[in-house]
Amino acid sequence: MTGRPLLSAPRPTPPHLLSAPVPAYGTASLCDVLPAAVHGFDLPAGPGDAWPSTGLRLPAADRVCVFLVDGLGWEQLRAHPAEAPFLTSLLDTSLAGSGQPITAGFPATTATSLASVGTGLPPGEHGLVGYTVAAPGARGGRRELMNQLRWQPWREPAHWQPHPTVFRLLERAGVTTGQVSLPMFAHTPLTQVALSGGTFLGRESGEERMDTAAALLAGADRALVYTYYSDLDRAGHQHGVDSDEWRGQLMRVDTLARRLAERLPPRSALYVTADHGMIDVPEEGRIDFDEDWELRAGVELLGGEGRARHVYAVPGAAADVLAVWSEVLGEEMWVASREEAVEAGWFGPRVADRVRGRIGDVVAAARADVAVVASRAEPGETSMVGLHGSMTPTEQLVPLLQVLT
Repeated sequence: MTGRPLLSAPRPTPPHLLSAPVPAYGTASLCDVLPAAVHGFDLPAGPGDAWPSTGLRLPAADRVCVFLVDGLGWEQLRAHPAEAPFLTSLLDTSLAGSGQPITAGFPATTATSLASVGTGLPPGEHGLVGYTVAAPGARGGRRELMNQLRWQPWREPAHWQPHPTVFRLLERAGVTTGQVSLPMFAHTPLTQVALSGGTFLGRESGEERMDTAAALLAGADRALVYTYYSDLDRAGHQHGVDSDEWRGQLMRVDTLARRLAERLPPRSALYVTADHGMIDVPEEGRIDFDEDWELRAGVELLGGEGRARHVYAVPGAAADVLAVWSEVLGEEMWVASREEAVEAGWFGPRVADRVRGRIGDVVAAARADVAVVASRAEPGETSMVGLHGSMTPTEQLVPLLQVLT
């Protein structure tokens, strides 16, 4: 790098980092949902497997269904009661009757959140710590970015995320488990590492998914069933959460949730939740990394996504990159070194050794209506209207609505 000396002494923790709203791991986050929802099964883990622990308490039920709506943030739901009358009627049931939301986890992005849901572990332990993260190159080559949603380039799933899912732990104990989702997700690596175990049933329409999930619940004395809807998230990315398209999809989600609730068999608990919220970032809030020589200086790889960046420095430049990103973006983003982010608990109370290197040398999370985009390297993501990933309430807070029969 030029123009800036290498920092030789560790910096004191900037005051704004102390105010970062760390997700409520262990008490009220996505990784707590399944361990809490199935506690009534009273089953020990299999030999060698540690059952995920949580301080969250939910009502006991013999049959548990989790309906995850991609992109359904708590704040967006509360702002649209007319479009979602059924879900709005359940707001007082959120978090076991407290009327409060839970947190997604950091970063608030689909791959990370689905792994947190399915494994019952925070990101620092399951290891899916971003949309794209650095991975060792093939045959010892230079690091390269791995997209953990699309699983490109390929990494052996069982090595990348070695922990068993809650579904697998329950399956081994004789509980019926299954996932009902789009057929295209049946054999993806993300499904394998985050949600596998039991029976996968692919159904194209939302109505088929709701009916199939209810039937799978009814067919067993004890069951855990997961189902999923993605079109709300797609509408938010393409048109924004302030669009007619997004509101139309929210109306559809509300209808589907009511349909599923009305078909629940006795002794069931339905939990409606989400992987993240979403925010529309205006053009004036988009900072183009590809056109900003100052932010690019000393950076080998730019990972993550617009509102939650992993910044990987060239050898020896991490301190300089941290200084520059803090100076340029510190008023609009929480900018931390890897060590600061880990120590602050952004990725959970523990970060496994195998995961630490996936975290950027610098981690930058938006706290204002901004995003660091990369117009040349990431044209698709740059064109999105609605974005997510950071620790703001708009992105972090998600519902945990319940229906009991």
